[in-house]
Amino acid sequence: MKSIVRGGGLMAGAALMLSGCGSLGGARDSGPTTKPVPATAETGVVDVPVTIGDPYKIADATYTPTDVADYDEVGYAGWYGDDLAGKPTANGETFDPAGISAAHKTLPLPSYVEVTALDTGRTILVRVNDRGPMVTDRLIDLSRGAAEQLGVVDGVTAVRVRRTNPPAAERAQLRAGKPVRERIATPQSLLAILRAKAKELPVPKTASAPASPAIVSATGKPGEDRFIVEGPGTKMPAPKAEPAKPAQTAKPGTAAAKPAVTATGNYFVQVGAFSTESRANTAAKSVSGHVTKAGNLWRVRMGPFASDAEARGALGTAKAKGFGDAMVRRSR
Repeated sequence: MKSIVRGGGLMAGAALMLSGCGSLGGARDSGPTTKPVPATAETGVVDVPVTIGDPYKIADATYTPTDVADYDEVGYAGWYGDDLAGKPTANGETFDPAGISAAHKTLPLPSYVEVTALDTGRTILVRVNDRGPMVTDRLIDLSRGAAEQLGVVDGVTAVRVRRTNPPAAERAQLRAGKPVRERIATPQSLLAILRAKAKELPVPKTASAPASPAIVSATGKPGEDRFIVEGPGTKMPAPKAEPAKPAQTAKPGTAAAKPAVTATGNYFVQVGAFSTESRANTAAKSVSGHVTKAGNLWRVRMGPFASDAEARGALGTAKAKGFGDAMVRRSR
């Protein structure tokens, strides 16, 4: 992944100095910082003083920090991580990649925002304490810990960022770098509106596409790989054909090998389609299913089964294992 080169300096008399974030997958580049703020012994960070800062310029773009109480925008989120562990953030705190924090170009430091992944509808609360990303095609960069909680671990994803005023207890927990409970999953009707907004934005070079209208599970645990469920109207790439395995033959002097038993039937249970093969293999193992490649995804299925009743029995197994969106499908 290509890093963003340091840009021009701040305006004369600016209170901030350059050093914020601007690249993906754990890297961060130029943006403003300031001197460390007073810290408490309990958490190491405090919410005062709030820093807004003067306008600053990076490359050919000028950013003007502003205190917008009802900030609510759709854009793309990336993440940055271990390369800056222990280094100062833009408001002078110590960056912890495992903590739940974020970098934003213009919001006051610190600020609290709800970040919603538009592909899953999952929403987490994040504390903004850094400047970045210093590129025009991304709205926010999450710490590795925040990205894992939201389920964003590869490249960038379309998100909604909404400023909020959380309770004191949640603020204290985030100041300590710990996650707070996820918000209620965003309704599909609102997600459709937000996804339409995302489609109007330029897609970052590191992103595959704007949020898909495919049905996606929003019940995964923080950090779990997201998986797409094949529902009605969802088009998935056709799985690659696997070469037939040669028949087993018995070695001289040994008992004849048993012929492989091939299941037949038109029914199967669609468990999900995962973005990483390792997660797909783990899911398949848990339900005694199988994995096939489908474009850039790995599909997990159980079956085939000879009847709908038999498939329904397997469906119960999948749901008991936590795959609440699994469904019975019939091949034509």
